[in-house]
Amino acid sequence: MASIRKYRVCECISFISGFIASSSQGHLFSHKGRREDRNLWEDRRWEIKPLAPHLQGRVQIDGVDISGIGLQRLRQRLTIIPQDPVLFSTSLRLNLDPSRSLSDSTVKGSLDLVGLSDLKDQLDQEVQEKGENLSVGQRQLLCLARAILKKTRILVLDEATAAIDVQTDNVVHKIIREQFKDCTVLTIAHRINTILDSDRVMVLDKGEIVELDKPQLLLKNAESAFYSLAKESGVI
Repeated sequence: MASIRKYRVCECISFISGFIASSSQGHLFSHKGRREDRNLWEDRRWEIKPLAPHLQGRVQIDGVDISGIGLQRLRQRLTIIPQDPVLFSTSLRLNLDPSRSLSDSTVKGSLDLVGLSDLKDQLDQEVQEKGENLSVGQRQLLCLARAILKKTRILVLDEATAAIDVQTDNVVHKIIREQFKDCTVLTIAHRINTILDSDRVMVLDKGEIVELDKPQLLLKNAESAFYSLAKESGVI
């Protein structure tokens, strides 16, 4: 995915094949700073099959190789929330429901779920270019509400909380845990504390898998790469 390449994971993806089951849920974590080329892949019920470095990898979703799926069809089945929220210069309602297929009550319900109840009576309000008449936190929560309405089984968070404060970050991840518990969630994040509840973590260093285990177990091992990253971040 293009959203992953900016974090230098593309050289890793070229020889890693991933298989996503419909019940799986996972996170992708990229650590910046002194070890910016090290990436962590955390996941819940995520099956991954590494191939030899000289072979081309592939990604399958429910047994379907995504290289054989049209881009438009693939995008319809994925939801991506990037670091810079994508909002359009149109009404608040159309930003949440571009296809105009949902009732007002459903759209308003999504605003309740993300803590933006104060906007329920402003569905006809015009959103300025890039959402400039909204706060950064509101923009990101609106994207989350849109993801809830879209109801795809795979959610990708591409540094989605990097530009917001810690309090809003915690709110976002609480909503994700509650509203997307039956989805596959792939997260690129820089705050280790927000992804510690994942079931497993894969640590990639220079395009190679160096660790794959539960975060709790890796944190108990002072020699692990994940432990070092957590220590650098002040988590432990």
